[in-house]
Amino acid sequence: MIFTTWDYYLLFLIPSTILFRVASQRARPWIIFLSGCLFFTYFSYTQLGGLVGAACLAIFLWEALVSRLYKRGSWVCWVGVTQTVIFLVLFKYRNFLTGQFWPAPAENPLYWKHAFLPLGISFFTFEFVHYAVDRYRNKTEEGSFSEYLAFILFFPTMVAGPIKRYQDFLPKLRNIPADWVLDWQRGITRIFAGLVKKFAVADVLTAYTNHLNIADISRAHRAVLLLWLFAYGIKIYTDFSAYSDIAIGSARLFGIRVPENFDWPYLRTNIADFWRHWHMSLTNWLIDYIYIPLGGSRVRSGRVYANVLVTMLVSGIWHGAGVNFIVWGLTHGIMLAVHRAWRQFFPNPPEPAPLRSRLSGWFLTFVCVNLAWAFFCMDMRTAIFFFRKLLIG
Repeated sequence: MIFTTWDYYLLFLIPSTILFRVASQRARPWIIFLSGCLFFTYFSYTQLGGLVGAACLAIFLWEALVSRLYKRGSWVCWVGVTQTVIFLVLFKYRNFLTGQFWPAPAENPLYWKHAFLPLGISFFTFEFVHYAVDRYRNKTEEGSFSEYLAFILFFPTMVAGPIKRYQDFLPKLRNIPADWVLDWQRGITRIFAGLVKKFAVADVLTAYTNHLNIADISRAHRAVLLLWLFAYGIKIYTDFSAYSDIAIGSARLFGIRVPENFDWPYLRTNIADFWRHWHMSLTNWLIDYIYIPLGGSRVRSGRVYANVLVTMLVSGIWHGAGVNFIVWGLTHGIMLAVHRAWRQFFPNPPEPAPLRSRLSGWFLTFVCVNLAWAFFCMDMRTAIFFFRKLLIG
């Protein structure tokens, strides 16, 4: 991962933040833009090769140029959303979608043998879409071109989020605190906490939770499989939240605060509360740009459940190209729908809830979330075999 490499800190973060701090307010957005271009090109080159990295950056900048045409109620906003989604589908889902018609790559005339994934495409796609939709709704100002480029190419959040909002980012960019010492203390502390979480917990658990195959599952005891899955749940939380910590700390060195992403989600006592505290910037994006436009909770009951399922389906597809990610998203959608139905039947639970109710709610949520990780980390064939082994041995 980029955040654990020396070149991220020595070549980009430290020089960029120092230069940013000593520059004038007018020059600061351009510094973020140029450092973001260099960051994107450098790490795209190391991972994908020179020409591919340049092509990715060209697509990136093209989308930024089109965004300058966005106005309130303009059809150009929807052109921007459409082209952004097309780029995402082309790079991330092309082989998966065409593979549903030609399962064998050799028989698939549309199979992209040398497919590549542009750096951070899932995250900046959502930021492109957010800006286009909010400009259409007139919920955010246009800002200068340099400010918009700084928003899109702010490299601490480019790879793993959190997903930013332009109307939140812009005031912070324009009003950098003068007390840079406090920002650096808080930022370095947050980065260090993320690195400790990554190396001391996530990487240690990774050695145990490497991808299981069917042969491993067939030999393992049920208790070992459950332990493996729970360990994977802790691993993915500490791994992803560590990246968020480093991104948030890196942004703080610039004097810019970006959204929090995790708030002890595994301590929550129901699935809805879990999603309010797990990958919070993604959850908020899905609510604002998928769930509410579909009608949210304002429509009849059946439609509400459908809206929940569609929203979580989008979440699953966003996470990865595979049937297993679709099933993972729908599983969480079903859990959210069941929770909503439960709250409709029992609308006024006692406050505060008895300790026994809170503990049972926590246990059920923790177990269900972790069981669902099987669909996230395994292909469907392996996941089905995994649950078959758990249920019938």
